[in-house]
Amino acid sequence: MKLTTITQLTLDGVTQGNGGPTSEDRERGFERGGWARGAGDDTTRDHIATTFQRADAFLFGRRTYEILLDFWGTIEDLKRHPIGMALNSKPKYVASRTLTEPEWANTAVLGEDLFAAVTELKASGDGELQVHGSSRLIQWLLEKDLVDEMELIIVPVVLGQGARLFADSGRDVAMNLVDSRSDSKGVMIQTYRPAGRPDYATF
Repeated sequence: MKLTTITQLTLDGVTQGNGGPTSEDRERGFERGGWARGAGDDTTRDHIATTFQRADAFLFGRRTYEILLDFWGTIEDLKRHPIGMALNSKPKYVASRTLTEPEWANTAVLGEDLFAAVTELKASGDGELQVHGSSRLIQWLLEKDLVDEMELIIVPVVLGQGARLFADSGRDVAMNLVDSRSDSKGVMIQTYRPAGRPDYATF
């Protein structure tokens, strides 16, 4: 399966607290959660819903998994939304060393050897394995060369605080832009494919 990451982030790269009132919003003094609520027009909302429906399976870090469970897995009206229908009906895999009894149906917790587990999933057949949110997991996947495609949904706001998608110190990765669009509210959707290490100029 192709492993695709889909991430909402700000212009300064923050991913923390995009949705609203969760405990994550206030972690380490963060007070600016909910910045993605209401962002984007109908074309972007339709695109996000279609993206979830397109997935054959999902891979999450534990925190993102639990946030999505509380929202899409427990509220009856949201279960009938196209995103909720996709999340509730398709296989979900969680990268966690502490989760032992997942509450959400169609969930499997990956074992201690995460690299082997994700590699096996990618080799298991055609289709798309999607990672939503889960910025720490994405950083690890990039380090291990396991990401095939990255979609960035960039909301036109600068937060000035919060956890970011890319670590302050990590692996360098060249990216090829394969698609780019913007909506009427200034939300940009950019799709990249990793292309090895960057070339650095010498003088």
